[in-house]
Amino acid sequence: MSTLLQAGVESGVTTRPTFWKISHTGEVVFYYLAIVTVFVFTYGVYERFARYRRGTEDWFDRLDDLPGRIASAAKIVGSNEKQFNRDIVGGVMHAFILWGFLTLLIGTTILAIDIDVFRNATALLTGERQSFFIGDFYLSYSLVMDAMGLLFVVGVGIAIWRRYVSRNERLHGKHTDWEDAFLVWSLFLLGVGGYLQEGLRILGTASVENGAVQFIGFERVSFVGWFVADVLNATFQTFGMDPAGSVAMAGTLYPVGWWSHAILAFVFIAVIPYAKPFHMISSFANVVTRDEKAGQRLPGIPADLDADTGAESIDQFSWKEMLDQDACTKCGRCSSVCPANASGRNLDPRDVILDLKQYREAVDAGAEETEIIAEDGDVIAAETMESCMACMACMDACPVEIEHLKSFTRLNRQLTDQGDIQSSLQEVFQNVMQKGNTFGNSQRKRADWTEELDFDVTDAREEEVEYLWYVGDYPSYDDRNRKVARSLAKLLKESGVSFGILFDDEKYDGNDIRRVGEEFLYVELAGHHVESFRDCDFDKIVCTDPHSYNTFKNEYPEVDFDEFADDPMMPFEVEEAWNQDGEVDVLHWTQVVEELVERNALGLQGTELDYTVTYHDPCHLGRYNDEYEAPRELIRATGCDLHEMPRNRDNSYCCGGGGGGLWLEHDEEEKASEERIREALNDTEAGSAVGKFVVACPMCMTMYEDGRKTGDYEDDIEIVDVSELLIEAVEAGPSATAAGETGAPTPADD
Repeated sequence: MSTLLQAGVESGVTTRPTFWKISHTGEVVFYYLAIVTVFVFTYGVYERFARYRRGTEDWFDRLDDLPGRIASAAKIVGSNEKQFNRDIVGGVMHAFILWGFLTLLIGTTILAIDIDVFRNATALLTGERQSFFIGDFYLSYSLVMDAMGLLFVVGVGIAIWRRYVSRNERLHGKHTDWEDAFLVWSLFLLGVGGYLQEGLRILGTASVENGAVQFIGFERVSFVGWFVADVLNATFQTFGMDPAGSVAMAGTLYPVGWWSHAILAFVFIAVIPYAKPFHMISSFANVVTRDEKAGQRLPGIPADLDADTGAESIDQFSWKEMLDQDACTKCGRCSSVCPANASGRNLDPRDVILDLKQYREAVDAGAEETEIIAEDGDVIAAETMESCMACMACMDACPVEIEHLKSFTRLNRQLTDQGDIQSSLQEVFQNVMQKGNTFGNSQRKRADWTEELDFDVTDAREEEVEYLWYVGDYPSYDDRNRKVARSLAKLLKESGVSFGILFDDEKYDGNDIRRVGEEFLYVELAGHHVESFRDCDFDKIVCTDPHSYNTFKNEYPEVDFDEFADDPMMPFEVEEAWNQDGEVDVLHWTQVVEELVERNALGLQGTELDYTVTYHDPCHLGRYNDEYEAPRELIRATGCDLHEMPRNRDNSYCCGGGGGGLWLEHDEEEKASEERIREALNDTEAGSAVGKFVVACPMCMTMYEDGRKTGDYEDDIEIVDVSELLIEAVEAGPSATAAGETGAPTPADD
């Protein structure tokens, strides 16, 4: 026992002994092991972060305003807000573990400061070793440590239960190994072992009075340790020991347990940089360096055709992408929400990140480098990346801010550079390069959809308008989506706002071909449109398609046109960045029309359509840009009875069309669109009474019309756009009621 605290205990001072039953030689060995542990830990952390320097520079400064970033990350991590997303039990579990662990760490640090700093400092200054680990401070310390330590043990216990008893499937996968077991069991043993040591100490320092064991009274604040001491005392006496023998046995066992606990703690700390526990450091660093607009925008590429932009080598990945790999906790949240994974496609977002990490570590250990991604890639198969829908569900669910889509896009760029892409995708690239649209149709026919309107649509190249309307490929060329375009045109006309389109100067926006790896063609399209925008006189841009909305709003302003100014392959004359300060408002049409409805520009007050409907949140409108309410307000304005699907808003399930899904062939158990329609009819509160499945995206319209056919739902539900509901309500007039709802589809307004 420490001489100072031993004297304190004997004189009735409220404190407890440190290094009780540990000899001076034992103390020396303890400090030696502590120094070795700290060295191994520090070296390992240094090696980890030094490895990131071998990756490429990231495309923007992720360390700007570092104090602000750290404060924001501390709030996110400390509140566990991402952990509670879609998993209340998991959130409670992680909160208990995090705050319990931090409290125990802080408590251990306080004790070390008292033993190794304060006492030595007071001895040097006053000639007498003093301690602050006494009295009320000690009592408060003991109470908090016992309470928070209990939460810690409970949290780890829940983790063990979920992993090994109830077997939460998302916690297991191809990368499950000894690291996972080491993390949870070592933490559990440290927590339980700490209480066991406390119980042995309380029992071992007790007195025997009148044939009974009497614990030191103030130790009652250590309520868990007190309980353990009671249990130990009862156990020892059950085996025939008298009270004095029970106290003596506690004193005998204490050093054995103390060293076991100390060595396990040293091993855990030393292992942190080399195994899964490193996520305690890397995850926080990942949150600090996160991109608030990750997924909404993607890193550009240099104009140099020889620049490293793909994934030919693991060192072509940026340092942030490597940090992403190390931050992964294998929790499987991304896997559980991935629609491609649920559809039976060959994609598990977690495995892609961990496969890259495993390959990097193998190369670092001397393994021969190989193709990272190819048709039969040793690391990632081409089919895996072709399966991604770019829906960003994985990123939204990730509690440690891993930017999956950035790494996925790098892999897709490598596939494109190698020419390892499906012929259907190559055909889309050719169509865009030669015709300016993904259909391969003539640009002169781009505005043919307007011919069936009973009014002329303004040419924004010739007249000043308030809204420059970017119609998009599918509303321009796809028969079903042309009906949507006409409905929207009627709405804008009815409201009295001035709007116009680019006619044959409008090309494909480039959003999805960028996400499947064709970056140079994307830049060419961006340059063309920025040139076109600058030749027009307008106030705002309005988009039919959420994909266009996202790329105009978040990605075009990031393009460094100046870098491509001298490139003869780029047929545009734009040298300055466009809209970086947001001087041009870019809006989705639902946002524009919601404002018109609010001021009753469409005369919808009192309108009631007698339909039971549900609404699907498009990924690029919802998860990408946090717009959830505008479409819903418009649906409510028609008087329809709106019922939410179980997976809605940021938890919405992708239609399957994003990330090139419209153009690629997949072998899947069930199409994402079929599953979503099944959910609408079976899992909403209204169930089979839902007659209309409402969308606000042309790609969603296409995918769900297909899913309605392939899933044999044609007689059960109709797919309609929000604009079609609105124009029906406008044309029906106030207080009008549509034909009785029977569940059978009715023709969409044309």
